[in-house]
Amino acid sequence: MDDGMVRLTQPLVRDGGRLRPASWEEALTRAADGFARARAMGPNGFGMFSCSKTTNEMNFMAQKFTRVVMGSNNVDSCNRT
Repeated sequence: MDDGMVRLTQPLVRDGGRLRPASWEEALTRAADGFARARAMGPNGFGMFSCSKTTNEMNFMAQKFTRVVMGSNNVDSCNRT
C-alpha cells in the first residue's frame, strides 16, 4: 500500500494491555464472551451508536441487534441531529 496504512492480516487480542496475534477461533470466542458479559449486566450493559453515513439497512440491523440480541433499548445515531 502506498498510503502508509498497514492492513491487519489476522485477528489481534489484548493480553495485559498489549495486542498479540490470535486465531480466529480465539478472537471470536473473546468477542462472544464480551457480548455475553454485557448482556448479563442487563439492559444498561450495552449501547449502540450508529452513523448517518451508513445505509438504512445497516442502521436497521444495528438497532435490531441491540434490541433483540443484547436486550437493550440504548440505540442512538447521529441521524437525528
